[in-house]
Amino acid sequence: MEKKLLLWLHGMGMPSMGIYSYELFKFYDVENIIRLGSCGGYNKDLNLFDLVLVDNSYTEGNYALSINNSDCHLINSSTELNSVIEATAKNLSISINKANIACGEVFDAYMSDMSKYLERLPKEYNISGAEMEAFALFYNAKLLNKKASCILTVVDSYFYNEKVSAEARQNSLDKMIKLGLESAIRL
Repeated sequence: MEKKLLLWLHGMGMPSMGIYSYELFKFYDVENIIRLGSCGGYNKDLNLFDLVLVDNSYTEGNYALSINNSDCHLINSSTELNSVIEATAKNLSISINKANIACGEVFDAYMSDMSKYLERLPKEYNISGAEMEAFALFYNAKLLNKKASCILTVVDSYFYNEKVSAEARQNSLDKMIKLGLESAIRL
């Protein structure tokens, strides 16, 4: 059986990711999705341009309630896909950090008081960073009995005031893209 690799841009936020991933899983027979993206760091141990393999995604939002009448706010990625990504990273000598992230509904830099948001995040989940799409992707995968994972590059940090140029951000994504593509080939 011939395997196909599809690359697509999903737009920003859970609603956009939710629509695209749902339709790919449900109507186009896609079995696995590995999301590549950027994130902000909420952990002093994550440095700019580190790679994060998402284990669990937490949201305060109501994506699960809206799509499936479920009061779910924490969802895990596919352990099978994550294992392939971890093995690929090891084979390529690419360092990754496996971590839990928060999936927000707004870009955290725009929050009026980000410290209050960080205080609300459940401490027991040990959230290391934030992005805006993984929860919807993981939830759709679980709902439709598919597999999803997410690899992120840290492009800013709550703890470090270093400003990164647009060019440096763009160039920092190369390792993540290589890891994602090489992992997809191994599926």
